[in-house]
Amino acid sequence: MNTSELDQFLKTLLKPELFDDYCPNGLQVEGKSEIKKILFALSSTRESAEFAVKIKADALIVHHGLFWKFHGTRTLTGPFYKRVAPLLKNDINLFGYHLPLDAHTEVGNAVSIAGLIEMDELQPFGNHKGAFTGTMGVLKNPMSGLELKKLLENKLQHLVNYSNPPEGKTIKKIGIITGGANSEWREAAKLGLDAYITGEMSEHDYHESRESGIHMFAGGHHATEKFGIMALMKKVQMTFPALECTYMDSENPA
Repeated sequence: MNTSELDQFLKTLLKPELFDDYCPNGLQVEGKSEIKKILFALSSTRESAEFAVKIKADALIVHHGLFWKFHGTRTLTGPFYKRVAPLLKNDINLFGYHLPLDAHTEVGNAVSIAGLIEMDELQPFGNHKGAFTGTMGVLKNPMSGLELKKLLENKLQHLVNYSNPPEGKTIKKIGIITGGANSEWREAAKLGLDAYITGEMSEHDYHESRESGIHMFAGGHHATEKFGIMALMKKVQMTFPALECTYMDSENPA
């Protein structure tokens, strides 16, 4: 397929114009005009770029792209050059979608985890500058906090940090925003939810959520966000059967 066709498909599906993001969404590095093979990975790293070269991919699609507002202006030198150079030298397109992939109601990170732990009655959750970035719903099988921790560790294949409230209730209603949304447990508590699931947990959020009586779970930034890019790969594969799609995971305990 043509690169512009893939670009338009992703824009139509993920609707990046709805989000005030920390980064550009869409085509970040332009490469060859014809795409036959795509590598999907969570992040644009030296590792994923070199693997794209190794398998002769024409495009790399990620959740975490190259450019972030908090990095400011960066020169193409040192480690950053080594991250970008394999793409440029081999004419590989790079597409990155951040908040649009977190929030998507079909292939999003939060919705994917909701499916893994069998939630239903899903609704948008986590308003970020006018756009929802997560999901909330009800567990089909309510359980204790320790039971949910065990279930999450099984599904995520990652250690889960858990701020167990002293008088924690059975968990039925849950809010989910994956990745680094540490403080959004407050929104979950405000809405009367029993629990909040994310990727990271700061020291003060551990204590404050625990003392506020809401179960908070942090299953790792990488571990909670790999499911959206995998779901997006399946969507692309189903829509364009002629494309060869490959997923690359990486070791990342964070």
